[in-house]
Amino acid sequence: MDINISQKTCPETWHNGNVIICAATPIGNDEDATRRLVTEMQNADVIAAEDTRRFLNLATRLGVEVSGRVLSYYEHNEAQRGPYLIELALEGKRILQVSDAGMPSVSDPGYRLVVRAREAGVPVTIAPGPSAVLTALAASGLATDRFSFEGFVPRKEQELRDVCQGLRKDPRTLIFFDSPRRLPDTLRVMAEELGEERLGAVCRELTKTHEQVVRASLSELAVEFSGEVLGEIVIVVSGATKESVSQANSDEAIRDALNLHERGLRLKDAAEFVAEKTGMKKNMIYQGALALKESTH
Repeated sequence: MDINISQKTCPETWHNGNVIICAATPIGNDEDATRRLVTEMQNADVIAAEDTRRFLNLATRLGVEVSGRVLSYYEHNEAQRGPYLIELALEGKRILQVSDAGMPSVSDPGYRLVVRAREAGVPVTIAPGPSAVLTALAASGLATDRFSFEGFVPRKEQELRDVCQGLRKDPRTLIFFDSPRRLPDTLRVMAEELGEERLGAVCRELTKTHEQVVRASLSELAVEFSGEVLGEIVIVVSGATKESVSQANSDEAIRDALNLHERGLRLKDAAEFVAEKTGMKKNMIYQGALALKESTH
């Protein structure tokens, strides 16, 4: 294991500047703000905020008097602002980095700042707190022993289908961020690609007044959220079971046989070839490919 001694924890430095603090902010309920967050907001020399107005509004609501310099730090200015923040830290400034809501570095450019800091020998510490990912996982009622955060759902349908196809056999619980505008189409595609009976949960407006968590099959969720949807969205999907993996393998074999047929091979020969390669029954592959061919023509 490669250990950089210069990156060891230095508690004494944390209280004397020359440090970057990544702090979690509330995801909806201001009462979830930690005492540590309030202290860091008061003591920072520089605050790097995803949205400066939202940060200052939060400070006002929390009754925090911010004396430090507030700078914007987000996806589109990170390349320029990141090195500048490292320079300030090296000069002995205490830097607080916050996102609009939840943990920085999670679907947020904060992780790049951490990388820059580690490379420059600037100490980094985390002020933990609210996280939409973990809040949704806990609220979903789905398995929590193994899970994977997949970030924001792709904007284009084919890209989403590709992602879902790559996750069909993943046994871990899957967590996605999505926009309310795209949610109906997202759920429809997930039901088609991951299985209509696969369990999922749509978590909307977590910790806010109108919080809603709906747990059902993906097909049922697609119907439930087929209309207009408002608010911040997290989707949680159960992992693949042995049965769903077996079905995914069968579907894949059927598609492979049909692809070979469309390239000129007789369908029975294509089914036999795939059966020999996979160990599956030739007749099952043939009948499935025949049915798929008829349904698409």
